[in-house]
Amino acid sequence: MNVDIHPSWKQHLHKEFEKPYFTKLTDFVKDEYSLHQCFPPGKQIFAAFNHCPFEKVKVVIIGQDPYHGLKQANGLCFSVNNGIVHPPSLINIFKELESDIGKPYPVSGNLQHWAKQGVLLLNATLTVRASLAGSHQGKGWEMFTDAVIKKVSDEKDNVVFLLWGGFAKKKAKIIDTSKHHILTSGHPSPLSANRGYWFGNKHFSKTNSLLEQDGKVILEW
Repeated sequence: MNVDIHPSWKQHLHKEFEKPYFTKLTDFVKDEYSLHQCFPPGKQIFAAFNHCPFEKVKVVIIGQDPYHGLKQANGLCFSVNNGIVHPPSLINIFKELESDIGKPYPVSGNLQHWAKQGVLLLNATLTVRASLAGSHQGKGWEMFTDAVIKKVSDEKDNVVFLLWGGFAKKKAKIIDTSKHHILTSGHPSPLSANRGYWFGNKHFSKTNSLLEQDGKVILEW
């Protein structure tokens, strides 16, 4: 696995790349990509970091696993490539966006424009085997992405962390709440959303209010 990551992140994470777990993880990912169809494409594994340099991070959204369907995953959590049918969670994210801030439902499910404004769209596991959800969990990615969250928490101030669902909420313990904001809600998946744990959380307007209060440029969701 070629660690094709933005220099600003390399500077903060170079020690992680030298650790034994990361060497093992690299070997595992190389084997998986050579033997099976895996997502996202190799050059997009670190897309979340390349579209959002370290110094620009002001919001972090934590997902769990990349999409495992053909041409869906593009290295940004909850995001799909242009022209791809929106998965159920993304549909619910866009519906909440519509009711919260009045933004018309987007044609494209590609969230690159969020990333470029400072939203780190971080999956806890950065790769997956085709049609096999969770297949790359427990191989070392979680250690790496936890280190990323901790680095953002330690080195930056007034970042807004959006923790959607039980898995993401567990990450709160590695975030310094004395200098960062955490907004939590249910997961946007239909199972959670239809039970009333997602819709109406107003996380998009609340995030912009927090950014404004900290003197930062608000996001054009």
